Amino acid sequence: MLTNSVTTDELPTTLATGPGVLMPIGGAEDKLDDKVILNEFVRLSGGSKARIAIVPTASSIETAGLRYKAIFLGLGVESAEVIYIGSREDANDDETLELVANASGIFLTGGNQMRLSAIIGGTRLEQMVRERHEAGAVVAGTSAGASILSAHMVAMGASGATPKLRMAQMFAGFGLISNVIIDQHFRQRDRIGRLLALVAGNPGLLGIGIDEDTSVVIDNDGILRVVGRHSVTIVDGSQMKSDIFEVKRYGDITISDARLHVLGPGKRFDMNARKMLVD
Repeated sequence: MLTNSVTTDELPTTLATGPGVLMPIGGAEDKLDDKVILNEFVRLSGGSKARIAIVPTASSIETAGLRYKAIFLGLGVESAEVIYIGSREDANDDETLELVANASGIFLTGGNQMRLSAIIGGTRLEQMVRERHEAGAVVAGTSAGASILSAHMVAMGASGATPKLRMAQMFAGFGLISNVIIDQHFRQRDRIGRLLALVAGNPGLLGIGIDEDTSVVIDNDGILRVVGRHSVTIVDGSQMKSDIFEVKRYGDITISDARLHVLGPGKRFDMNARKMLVD
C-alpha cells in the first residue's frame, strides 16, 4: 500500500543557522584551470581580505590541506591556514579555536565524513564553526565536507538508480542548515536511488544531489544558486507516496509522485517554496 508522506502545509522551513553563506560542493572541483567554484568561495569570503581556515580532517591524504592553502593564496586571499584536527582533543584546543575564530571563510576538504562527525562532532570546534557562520563567515565543504554541513548527514551508502531500503545511513551532521539531505559525486556515482530512498523515509527533508565540479551557494533565506560545471538534482518528497514501511531489508522501494528538479549552472531554487526561480 502506498501512502502520502507529507502534505504541503506540513513542510518544514529550510533555513541556515546564520547570515553566512553555505557552499556544499559535489567533489572533484576544478583546481587547475578557471577554478570557478574556489574563486566564488574566495569572493564570498572577502576576496583579497579573505581569511581562510582549511580543515582537512576528513582526508587521509596528509597534503590535502596544503594543496588548498596554495590554491587560496594563489587566488589572492589575505591568509590561509591549515587546521590539523586528528583527535577530539585537537578539536577542543584553545590554539586551534583561535585559528578559526577570525576566519571569514571555512573550508572542509573531502574524504570520509564519518571522520568529521566522529572527531569534530560535539566539540568546541563544531560550535566555533557554527558561531563563525552565525557571524557571517562562509562555510564550504567538498565531497564529505558537503554532506556534513546539514543536520542530517548521509554516509556509507550504495550506488544505483533503483531506491532500496538501507541503501545509505543517516547520521548527525554539523547542523548549519536544517531539513535537507546533501549528497555529492551525484551523477558520477549514480546516487539518485539512495537519495530517493532517504527522502522516502524522511519526506519532510529536501534531497540535494550535487554533481562533481559543481556547488550550490545557499543564503540564509533558503535560496540556492548553482555554481560550476554540471547540475544539481533536487528531490521534493512533499507529495511522494511510497511503501518504504513494508519493504524488507535491501528490497526495492515503490515510489510515486516524487518531484524532481534538475538545475544547471546559474539556476536558482527557493528551498522553502520548493520551486525554481525564474530571473
